[in-house]
Amino acid sequence: MQLSRRALLALATAASLIGAPSFAQDKGTVGIAMPTQSSARWISDGNSMVEQFTAAGYATDLQYAEDDIPTQLAQVENMITKGVNVLVIAAIDGTTLSNALDNAAAAGIKVIAYDRLIRDSGSVDYYATFDNFKVGVQQAESLVKGLNERFPGVKPWNVELFGGSPDDNNAFFFYNGAMSVLQPLIDAGDIAIPSGQMGMDVVGTLRWDGAVAQARMDNLLSANYGDKPLHGALSPYDGLSIGILSSVKGVGYGSGDLPMPIVTGQDAEIPSVKSMIAGEQYSTIFKDTRALAGVTVKMVDAIISGGEPEINDTSTYDNGVKVVPSYLLEPLPVDVTNYEEILVGSGYYTADQLK
Repeated sequence: MQLSRRALLALATAASLIGAPSFAQDKGTVGIAMPTQSSARWISDGNSMVEQFTAAGYATDLQYAEDDIPTQLAQVENMITKGVNVLVIAAIDGTTLSNALDNAAAAGIKVIAYDRLIRDSGSVDYYATFDNFKVGVQQAESLVKGLNERFPGVKPWNVELFGGSPDDNNAFFFYNGAMSVLQPLIDAGDIAIPSGQMGMDVVGTLRWDGAVAQARMDNLLSANYGDKPLHGALSPYDGLSIGILSSVKGVGYGSGDLPMPIVTGQDAEIPSVKSMIAGEQYSTIFKDTRALAGVTVKMVDAIISGGEPEINDTSTYDNGVKVVPSYLLEPLPVDVTNYEEILVGSGYYTADQLK
Protein backbone atom coordinates (compact mmCIF):
# COMPACT_ATOMS: atom_id res chain seq x y z
CA MET A 1 0.00 0.00 0.00
CA GLN A 2 1.29 3.47 -0.83
CA LEU A 3 1.76 5.78 2.11
CA SER A 4 -0.32 8.94 2.21
CA ARG A 5 1.42 12.26 1.74
CA ARG A 6 0.81 13.01 5.42
CA ALA A 7 2.42 9.71 6.45
CA LEU A 8 5.41 10.34 4.20
CA LEU A 9 5.75 13.83 5.67
CA ALA A 10 5.66 12.38 9.17
CA LEU A 11 8.43 9.92 8.33
CA ALA A 12 10.46 12.66 6.70
CA THR A 13 10.03 14.81 9.81
CA ALA A 14 11.11 11.90 11.97
CA ALA A 15 14.19 11.36 9.83
CA SER A 16 15.12 15.04 10.13
CA LEU A 17 15.01 14.76 13.91
CA ILE A 18 17.20 11.66 14.09
CA GLY A 19 20.86 12.35 14.70
CA ALA A 20 21.87 15.27 16.87
CA PRO A 21 24.99 17.41 16.27
CA SER A 22 28.13 15.46 17.10
CA PHE A 23 30.75 18.21 17.40
CA ALA A 24 30.04 19.88 20.75
CA GLN A 25 31.56 18.29 23.84
CA ASP A 26 31.03 18.48 27.59
CA LYS A 27 27.80 20.44 27.45
CA GLY A 28 26.57 18.97 30.73
CA THR A 29 24.69 15.97 32.09
CA VAL A 30 21.13 14.97 31.32
CA GLY A 31 19.29 12.82 33.85
CA ILE A 32 16.92 10.39 32.11
CA ALA A 33 14.29 8.62 34.24
CA MET A 34 12.45 5.83 32.40
CA PRO A 35 9.61 3.72 33.81
CA THR A 36 10.56 0.13 33.00
CA GLN A 37 12.68 -2.22 30.94
CA SER A 38 9.86 -4.76 30.73
CA SER A 39 8.60 -2.99 27.60
CA ALA A 40 10.76 -2.99 24.47
CA ARG A 41 9.40 0.44 23.69
CA TRP A 42 11.03 2.05 26.77
CA ILE A 43 14.32 0.28 26.13
CA SER A 44 14.29 1.81 22.65
CA ASP A 45 13.52 5.26 24.08
CA GLY A 46 16.40 5.03 26.54
CA ASN A 47 18.87 3.78 23.92
CA SER A 48 17.83 6.46 21.43
CA MET A 49 18.25 9.24 23.96
CA VAL A 50 21.65 8.06 25.21
CA GLU A 51 22.88 7.73 21.62
CA GLN A 52 21.64 11.14 20.52
CA PHE A 53 22.57 13.04 23.69
CA THR A 54 26.07 11.53 23.55
CA ALA A 55 26.40 12.55 19.90
CA ALA A 56 25.32 16.05 20.87
CA GLY A 57 28.04 16.35 23.50
CA TYR A 58 26.13 15.51 26.70
CA ALA A 59 26.80 12.99 29.41
CA THR A 60 23.74 10.98 30.42
CA ASP A 61 22.47 9.29 33.57
CA LEU A 62 19.84 6.78 32.42
CA GLN A 63 17.81 5.03 35.12
CA TYR A 64 14.95 2.54 34.89
CA ALA A 65 12.59 2.09 37.85
CA GLU A 66 10.82 -1.13 36.82
CA ASP A 67 7.39 0.42 37.39
CA ASP A 68 8.11 1.03 41.09
CA ILE A 69 7.08 4.56 42.09
CA PRO A 70 9.38 4.94 45.16
CA THR A 71 12.32 3.72 43.08
CA GLN A 72 11.72 6.33 40.39
CA LEU A 73 11.30 9.07 42.98
CA ALA A 74 14.61 8.07 44.59
CA GLN A 75 16.32 8.00 41.20
CA VAL A 76 15.09 11.50 40.34
CA GLU A 77 16.10 12.84 43.75
CA ASN A 78 19.55 11.30 43.32
CA MET A 79 19.96 12.93 39.92
CA ILE A 80 19.06 16.30 41.45
CA THR A 81 21.58 15.78 44.24
CA LYS A 82 24.29 14.90 41.70
CA GLY A 83 23.58 18.15 39.89
CA VAL A 84 22.35 17.12 36.45
CA ASN A 85 21.71 20.07 34.16
CA VAL A 86 18.32 18.91 32.83
CA LEU A 87 15.89 16.16 33.82
CA VAL A 88 13.99 14.11 31.21
CA ILE A 89 11.30 12.05 32.94
CA ALA A 90 8.85 9.45 31.67
CA ALA A 91 6.85 9.14 34.86
CA ILE A 92 5.41 5.88 36.19
CA ASP A 93 2.72 7.79 38.06
CA GLY A 94 2.39 11.33 36.76
CA THR A 95 1.13 12.67 40.11
CA THR A 96 3.89 11.62 42.54
CA LEU A 97 6.90 13.78 41.67
CA SER A 98 5.78 17.27 42.71
CA ASN A 99 8.08 17.75 45.70
CA ALA A 100 11.12 16.40 43.86
CA LEU A 101 10.45 18.64 40.88
CA ASP A 102 10.10 21.68 43.14
CA ASN A 103 13.56 20.82 44.45
CA ALA A 104 14.81 20.60 40.88
CA ALA A 105 13.37 24.02 40.10
CA ALA A 106 14.99 25.47 43.23
CA ALA A 107 18.33 24.08 41.98
CA GLY A 108 17.82 25.62 38.54
CA ILE A 109 17.26 22.27 36.83
CA LYS A 110 14.76 22.34 33.99
CA VAL A 111 12.34 19.42 33.64
CA ILE A 112 11.07 17.88 30.40
CA ALA A 113 8.16 15.44 30.72
CA TYR A 114 8.86 12.71 28.19
CA ASP A 115 5.83 11.14 26.49
CA ARG A 116 3.87 10.95 29.76
CA LEU A 117 2.62 14.22 31.20
CA ILE A 118 3.68 14.92 34.79
CA ARG A 119 0.64 16.22 36.62
CA ASP A 120 0.00 18.54 39.58
CA SER A 121 3.34 20.33 39.37
CA GLY A 122 4.23 23.84 38.33
CA SER A 123 7.86 22.75 37.95
CA VAL A 124 7.37 20.92 34.63
CA ASP A 125 8.88 23.16 31.98
CA TYR A 126 8.21 21.33 28.70
CA TYR A 127 6.54 18.22 27.34
CA ALA A 128 7.77 16.09 24.40
CA THR A 129 5.25 13.56 23.15
CA PHE A 130 3.10 12.34 20.29
CA ASP A 131 -0.41 13.55 19.48
CA ASN A 132 -2.03 11.21 21.99
CA PHE A 133 -5.65 12.05 21.20
CA LYS A 134 -4.88 11.29 17.56
CA VAL A 135 -3.36 7.94 18.60
CA GLY A 136 -6.76 6.99 20.04
CA VAL A 137 -8.57 8.23 16.94
CA GLN A 138 -6.28 6.14 14.74
CA GLN A 139 -6.79 3.05 16.90
CA ALA A 140 -10.57 3.36 16.67
CA GLU A 141 -10.49 4.08 12.94
CA SER A 142 -8.35 0.98 12.44
CA LEU A 143 -10.75 -1.08 14.58
CA VAL A 144 -13.72 0.02 12.47
CA LYS A 145 -11.80 -0.58 9.23
CA GLY A 146 -10.99 -4.12 10.38
CA LEU A 147 -14.55 -4.81 11.46
CA ASN A 148 -15.81 -3.79 8.04
CA GLU A 149 -13.22 -5.99 6.33
CA ARG A 150 -13.61 -9.12 8.45
CA PHE A 151 -17.29 -8.94 9.37
CA PRO A 152 -19.08 -7.24 6.46
CA GLY A 153 -22.83 -7.05 6.80
CA VAL A 154 -22.74 -7.88 10.53
CA LYS A 155 -24.43 -5.34 12.79
CA PRO A 156 -24.05 -4.69 15.58
CA TRP A 157 -20.41 -5.62 15.99
CA ASN A 158 -19.69 -6.95 19.47
CA VAL A 159 -16.71 -5.05 20.86
CA GLU A 160 -14.98 -4.77 24.23
CA LEU A 161 -12.99 -1.74 25.36
CA PHE A 162 -9.63 -1.73 27.12
CA GLY A 163 -7.92 1.34 28.53
CA GLY A 164 -4.39 2.04 29.64
CA SER A 165 -3.09 2.66 33.13
CA PRO A 166 -5.22 5.22 35.02
CA ASP A 167 -2.07 6.79 36.55
CA ASP A 168 -0.76 7.61 33.05
CA ASN A 169 -2.30 10.81 31.69
CA ASN A 170 -1.85 9.53 28.13
CA ALA A 171 -4.30 6.70 28.78
CA PHE A 172 -7.17 9.18 29.00
CA PHE A 173 -6.17 10.88 25.74
CA PHE A 174 -5.99 7.50 23.98
CA TYR A 175 -9.40 6.48 25.33
CA ASN A 176 -11.09 9.81 24.62
CA GLY A 177 -9.65 9.92 21.11
CA ALA A 178 -10.93 6.43 20.41
CA MET A 179 -14.37 7.14 21.85
CA SER A 180 -14.71 10.23 19.67
CA VAL A 181 -14.88 7.72 16.80
CA LEU A 182 -16.66 4.81 18.52
CA GLN A 183 -19.34 6.56 20.58
CA PRO A 184 -21.35 7.71 17.54
CA LEU A 185 -21.30 4.12 16.24
CA ILE A 186 -22.40 2.81 19.63
CA ASP A 187 -25.20 5.38 19.76
CA ALA A 188 -26.29 4.37 16.23
CA GLY A 189 -26.41 0.69 17.15
CA ASP A 190 -23.58 -0.30 14.81
CA ILE A 191 -21.35 -1.32 17.73
CA ALA A 192 -22.53 -3.11 20.87
CA ILE A 193 -20.60 -3.46 24.13
CA PRO A 194 -22.12 -6.70 25.50
CA SER A 195 -20.42 -6.36 28.89
CA GLY A 196 -21.65 -2.80 29.26
CA GLN A 197 -18.16 -1.88 30.54
CA MET A 198 -17.22 1.63 29.42
CA GLY A 199 -15.25 4.51 30.88
CA MET A 200 -11.64 4.62 32.07
CA ASP A 201 -12.70 4.00 35.66
CA VAL A 202 -13.93 0.55 34.53
CA VAL A 203 -11.75 -0.42 31.56
CA GLY A 204 -8.38 0.96 32.71
CA THR A 205 -5.50 -1.51 33.07
CA LEU A 206 -3.09 -0.60 35.88
CA ARG A 207 0.57 -0.41 34.82
CA TRP A 208 -0.37 -1.46 31.29
CA ASP A 209 -0.17 -5.07 32.47
CA GLY A 210 -0.88 -7.63 29.73
CA ALA A 211 -1.65 -10.36 32.28
CA VAL A 212 -4.35 -8.17 33.80
CA ALA A 213 -5.83 -7.56 30.34
CA GLN A 214 -5.77 -11.29 29.60
CA ALA A 215 -7.56 -12.12 32.86
CA ARG A 216 -10.17 -9.44 32.24
CA MET A 217 -10.83 -10.72 28.71
CA ASP A 218 -11.17 -14.25 30.11
CA ASN A 219 -13.88 -12.96 32.44
CA LEU A 220 -15.61 -10.93 29.74
CA LEU A 221 -15.78 -13.92 27.40
CA SER A 222 -17.14 -16.31 30.02
CA ALA A 223 -19.75 -13.83 31.29
CA ASN A 224 -20.98 -12.31 28.03
CA TYR A 225 -20.13 -14.45 25.00
CA GLY A 226 -21.69 -17.85 25.56
CA ASP A 227 -24.14 -17.37 22.69
CA LYS A 228 -22.54 -14.60 20.61
CA PRO A 229 -19.14 -13.98 19.00
CA LEU A 230 -16.65 -11.26 19.90
CA HIS A 231 -15.87 -9.18 16.84
CA GLY A 232 -13.31 -6.71 18.17
CA ALA A 233 -11.35 -5.29 21.10
CA LEU A 234 -10.03 -1.77 21.44
CA SER A 235 -6.55 -2.19 22.91
CA PRO A 236 -4.40 0.90 23.50
CA TYR A 237 -1.04 -0.89 23.79
CA ASP A 238 0.65 -3.91 22.21
CA GLY A 239 1.42 -5.53 25.56
CA LEU A 240 -2.29 -5.58 26.37
CA SER A 241 -3.08 -6.78 22.84
CA ILE A 242 -0.92 -9.87 23.26
CA GLY A 243 -2.75 -10.71 26.49
CA ILE A 244 -6.14 -10.18 24.88
CA LEU A 245 -5.16 -12.37 21.93
CA SER A 246 -3.95 -15.13 24.27
CA SER A 247 -7.36 -15.08 25.93
CA VAL A 248 -9.41 -15.28 22.74
CA LYS A 249 -7.18 -17.95 21.21
CA GLY A 250 -7.61 -19.96 24.39
CA VAL A 251 -11.34 -20.35 23.70
CA GLY A 252 -10.96 -21.14 20.01
CA TYR A 253 -10.94 -17.82 18.15
CA GLY A 254 -8.81 -17.95 15.04
CA SER A 255 -9.71 -21.57 14.36
CA GLY A 256 -12.74 -23.43 13.05
CA ASP A 257 -15.71 -21.14 12.47
CA LEU A 258 -14.58 -18.45 14.96
CA PRO A 259 -12.67 -15.73 13.08
CA MET A 260 -10.07 -13.81 15.06
CA PRO A 261 -11.55 -10.58 16.45
CA ILE A 262 -10.07 -7.28 15.36
CA VAL A 263 -7.54 -6.22 18.02
CA THR A 264 -5.70 -2.89 17.88
CA GLY A 265 -2.49 -1.85 19.63
CA GLN A 266 0.26 0.74 20.00
CA ASP A 267 4.06 0.99 19.93
CA ALA A 268 4.80 -1.47 17.10
CA GLU A 269 6.59 -3.88 19.42
CA ILE A 270 8.17 -6.87 17.66
CA PRO A 271 5.84 -9.55 19.12
CA SER A 272 2.82 -7.58 17.93
CA VAL A 273 4.25 -6.93 14.48
CA LYS A 274 4.89 -10.68 14.16
CA SER A 275 1.34 -11.26 15.39
CA MET A 276 0.02 -8.98 12.63
CA ILE A 277 2.05 -10.86 10.04
CA ALA A 278 0.56 -14.10 11.39
CA GLY A 279 -2.98 -12.74 10.97
CA GLU A 280 -3.75 -12.30 14.67
CA GLN A 281 -3.34 -8.71 15.91
CA TYR A 282 -4.90 -6.43 13.32
CA SER A 283 -3.00 -3.18 13.75
CA THR A 284 -0.73 -1.04 15.90
CA ILE A 285 0.33 2.61 16.11
CA PHE A 286 3.96 3.44 15.36
CA LYS A 287 5.58 6.18 17.44
CA ASP A 288 9.16 6.64 16.30
CA THR A 289 11.20 6.83 19.51
CA ARG A 290 14.20 8.08 17.54
CA ALA A 291 12.26 11.15 16.52
CA LEU A 292 10.99 11.76 20.05
CA ALA A 293 14.55 11.52 21.35
CA GLY A 294 15.60 13.98 18.65
CA VAL A 295 12.98 16.50 19.74
CA THR A 296 14.11 16.11 23.34
CA VAL A 297 17.76 16.70 22.45
CA LYS A 298 16.80 19.88 20.62
CA MET A 299 14.79 21.03 23.65
CA VAL A 300 17.77 20.46 25.93
CA ASP A 301 20.13 22.24 23.52
CA ALA A 302 17.85 25.29 23.57
CA ILE A 303 17.55 25.23 27.37
CA ILE A 304 21.31 24.88 27.96
CA SER A 305 22.06 27.71 25.52
CA GLY A 306 19.56 29.99 27.24
CA GLY A 307 17.07 29.93 24.39
CA GLU A 308 13.47 28.78 24.06
CA PRO A 309 12.78 25.25 22.83
CA GLU A 310 10.65 24.81 19.73
CA ILE A 311 7.07 23.91 20.66
CA ASN A 312 3.94 23.42 18.58
CA ASP A 313 1.19 23.15 21.19
CA THR A 314 0.39 25.62 23.97
CA SER A 315 -3.18 24.63 24.83
CA THR A 316 -3.71 20.87 25.06
CA TYR A 317 -1.78 19.63 28.07
CA ASP A 318 -3.04 21.19 31.29
CA ASN A 319 -1.40 19.26 34.14
CA GLY A 320 -3.71 20.66 36.82
CA VAL A 321 -1.38 23.53 37.71
CA LYS A 322 -0.31 24.91 34.34
CA VAL A 323 -0.59 24.31 30.61
CA VAL A 324 2.74 22.72 29.76
CA PRO A 325 4.32 23.93 26.49
CA SER A 326 4.57 20.86 24.28
CA TYR A 327 5.99 19.46 21.09
CA LEU A 328 3.68 16.88 19.52
CA LEU A 329 4.90 14.35 16.97
CA GLU A 330 2.75 12.56 14.43
CA PRO A 331 1.78 8.90 15.10
CA LEU A 332 1.35 6.47 12.20
CA PRO A 333 -1.14 3.58 11.99
CA VAL A 334 0.47 0.31 10.89
CA ASP A 335 -1.06 -2.96 9.72
CA VAL A 336 -0.01 -5.89 7.58
CA THR A 337 -0.32 -3.80 4.39
CA ASN A 338 2.25 -1.16 5.31
CA TYR A 339 4.50 -2.43 8.11
CA GLU A 340 7.39 -3.14 5.74
CA GLU A 341 7.31 0.34 4.26
CA ILE A 342 7.01 2.14 7.61
CA LEU A 343 8.96 -0.03 10.05
CA VAL A 344 11.60 -1.64 7.84
CA GLY A 345 11.78 1.12 5.26
CA SER A 346 12.54 3.71 7.93
CA GLY A 347 15.26 1.53 9.47
CA TYR A 348 13.41 1.13 12.76
CA TYR A 349 13.55 -2.65 12.39
CA THR A 350 15.38 -4.98 10.03
CA ALA A 351 13.42 -7.54 8.05
CA ASP A 352 15.22 -10.31 9.98
CA GLN A 353 13.93 -8.97 13.31
CA LEU A 354 10.36 -9.51 12.13
CA LYS A 355 10.81 -13.10 10.89
